[in-house]
Amino acid sequence: MSIIYAKRLKGWRFILFNGCLGLSHALVLFNAGAYIAMLPRVAGGLGIPLSYATWTQTDYMIGLALAFPVGGWLSRRIGEYRPFVAAFTIFALASWICAFSSSFYVYLAGRIVMGFAGGLTLPLGQSLLIKEFPDKRKSVGIGVWSLFTLTPFTFAPPFGGWIADTLGWRWLFWINVPVALTIAGIVGALLYGRGYKRIWRRFDFTGFILIAVILGCLQTILNIGNDWDWTNSPLMDALIIVMAISLAYWIVWELGARYPFLDIGLFAHRNFTIGALSLFLGFLCFQGLLSMLIVQLQITLGYSSWLAGLVFLPMAIFAKPMGGIFHEIIKRFDARLLASFNLLGFAATYFWLSRFDVSDAYADLFWPKLLEGICLGSFFVPLTALMLHGLPPERQWRAVELAGLMRIAGGAFGITLQTIIIYQRKPFHMTRIAEVLTPLAPRYDKAIEPLLEVGLSERQAFIKLAKIVERESVLNAMNDAYWLAGCLFVGLSILVWFAYPTRQPAKWTIARALRRKAQQALSEGP
Repeated sequence: MSIIYAKRLKGWRFILFNGCLGLSHALVLFNAGAYIAMLPRVAGGLGIPLSYATWTQTDYMIGLALAFPVGGWLSRRIGEYRPFVAAFTIFALASWICAFSSSFYVYLAGRIVMGFAGGLTLPLGQSLLIKEFPDKRKSVGIGVWSLFTLTPFTFAPPFGGWIADTLGWRWLFWINVPVALTIAGIVGALLYGRGYKRIWRRFDFTGFILIAVILGCLQTILNIGNDWDWTNSPLMDALIIVMAISLAYWIVWELGARYPFLDIGLFAHRNFTIGALSLFLGFLCFQGLLSMLIVQLQITLGYSSWLAGLVFLPMAIFAKPMGGIFHEIIKRFDARLLASFNLLGFAATYFWLSRFDVSDAYADLFWPKLLEGICLGSFFVPLTALMLHGLPPERQWRAVELAGLMRIAGGAFGITLQTIIIYQRKPFHMTRIAEVLTPLAPRYDKAIEPLLEVGLSERQAFIKLAKIVERESVLNAMNDAYWLAGCLFVGLSILVWFAYPTRQPAKWTIARALRRKAQQALSEGP
């Protein structure tokens, strides 16, 4: 018989439980961050173009995004630990499929299932953790959960690169299998027989299917647009039509549903709209630029996966400490001010990176990446506070679910959007360079003379020069992407001032403070 109000875990069981939940969160985030450094090797291992390998990351994140609200509904309907255990069992099975699969589409399906199963565990795991802490120490539980948010993501690229270089990229999935099964087994054993208080609320299958179709179509359009020549393809036209019809029907359905899958009525609140849009666009740029740089360092500049991931290690120095600091200072300042400064910091970082050149690359990247880590750590807290300001408590969790889906999906869109920018801007810069490097131009003689002096024939020197021009064109396209992101963040830093002020009342109840802190911690996901 299930015990609804069972005694909390104590002693070594409590410590083991916390360790398992922390590891579970780290595992899901690690699979999002580490995989980025592996993309070129995945493409080579599966014998597919790099653009196709990108699908396996973006679709993983779309799975994460779709599962985020589903996890909250499952916790209310059938409790937390049963779906949590089931999700990690499925995660292990999908990892096993990815480890063995040689077919691209089977592998892609495995990655999507991994993403969805992992996304379910994010809200379920946080809810499980907080429930096991006594009321007076729930803030400690939230702090433990928060520790495992940004930390795995910032450390993941270098370790993922090391796995790819040393063991092989499939070892990411071999490692997943025993770890995920161990987490499922231990959590299931520790909480066996634990009951729950059921909240009867119908699941909006229609809303879920429609948003899945919308996100799937949009992500597929972005994924294959460059390869299928956009609207010159019947397939692309069909996807656009299906997406447009589904979007129109979904909006009408969700506004009329009693228990919608996503509460889009929240967009009637100015602060929520501005905060959620800033989270979406900000993470779109951050995730997309991170993926772009890691991949291009490998395929354009010849970095190993390990070295390309190591470039992002400076972000880990200040990311988590800044998050902890901002959890405290948000109580004393208007969130608009903190958000504006943070967004201007991102703008400065990306304008700085838009001057990137090949020479002394590590020195050029270390300091801006250090600044980006500071900005990343202080990104979520003020925007989440801005987004939730003025919402009644019963709608705040729904706001976190909707904003979480938007943010994670924005990261997926950002990866392919940066690929599109490189694809479109690279030919432009190659043309501009070719215009001034004609055989009769003085610059051509100046450029090719050093190559001839090292013993290359004229034909070999010309081929080498062409490769240098291609590399410079890619770097210029990357700089364009950083410059555009910097402009966008300047615009967002102005946009947040159109929200209502968020000065908090002098006295907060403990329950309200814990709820807000839990919501902010959950918003700092992958």
